[in-house]
Amino acid sequence: MSDATGHAHGHGHGHGHGVGQDTDRRWLSITLALIVVFMAGEVVVGLVAQSLALLSDAAHMLTDAGAIILAIVAMRLAARPPRGGYTYGLKRVEILSAQANGLTLLLLAAWLAYEAIRRLIVPTPVAGALVVVTALVGVVVNLVATWCLSKANRSSLNIEGAFQHLLTDLYGFIATAIAGVIVVSTGFARADAIATLIVVALMTRAGVGLVRESGRIFLEAAPTGIDTRALGSRLAAHPDVVEVHDLHVWQITSGQPALSAHVLVQPGRDCHAVRTDLQALLARDYAITHVTLQLDHPPPDLLTITRADPAVVQGHCAESPAGGRSASPGGESG
Repeated sequence: MSDATGHAHGHGHGHGHGVGQDTDRRWLSITLALIVVFMAGEVVVGLVAQSLALLSDAAHMLTDAGAIILAIVAMRLAARPPRGGYTYGLKRVEILSAQANGLTLLLLAAWLAYEAIRRLIVPTPVAGALVVVTALVGVVVNLVATWCLSKANRSSLNIEGAFQHLLTDLYGFIATAIAGVIVVSTGFARADAIATLIVVALMTRAGVGLVRESGRIFLEAAPTGIDTRALGSRLAAHPDVVEVHDLHVWQITSGQPALSAHVLVQPGRDCHAVRTDLQALLARDYAITHVTLQLDHPPPDLLTITRADPAVVQGHCAESPAGGRSASPGGESG
């Protein structure tokens, strides 16, 4: 029996090194400054105007700032080499922060929903003109911030996540501006609370998504969109492969899937060549480049076909596993 254990790493970080990272950090820092300055002003105006919609927008902008800070910190931590007992480095710090960010969003959404419902029952006078002006300025600020962030490397999931946060906030400001116009033109103060509930819905959607995705990574579930059974069948369909088992697919951190498996190779075939073929398939079709494969030849009895006595079998066929290829996932998670 021969043995070949292959381990392959790949890096798909775009321009995530050197000058590219410096450029990304600069755009992220500019975006963060815009958001923090406007957020502080919006809190003051929201309190003066007694607008819950403005305060909810400010709360959502706080999560935007957190997402951008997370992206900057994660870029720095991801660049550090593994050391000590942290064999993957500190790549999962971003997942801890994402989960905390998601829980914060949900807690804020719960409080704002309570306040919005209370104001629907007992309306509070709202300075509609202040709401309109502030919301329109917020739309402009978010458009500029979104443009700045689009200049960074959006192939990074950290940056793409922050970008999506800004888009969500932009929609919230538009809803708040519309509510302010309604308050000014009709005096319908409940429009502010309705706009707040729209923002709450957006916050809840984003929060649930963050908690769910971070939870999947901590539980080492297979990445969303990868069918482990179909993937195992693809590996087992290689002409030189007899069987694939102990198949595990998980994520080290967001956007970095990993795979390990035990592969049995036809006797006389080159294990190293099979490993190279399988790694190329995983990288090309599944974007999995962190791969560990243990390759062996099956024991002789696995490929032995015996002829059964018809008188004993009485019409039934006796089969051995010869020539049969199978994929036996060890589960969807590592």
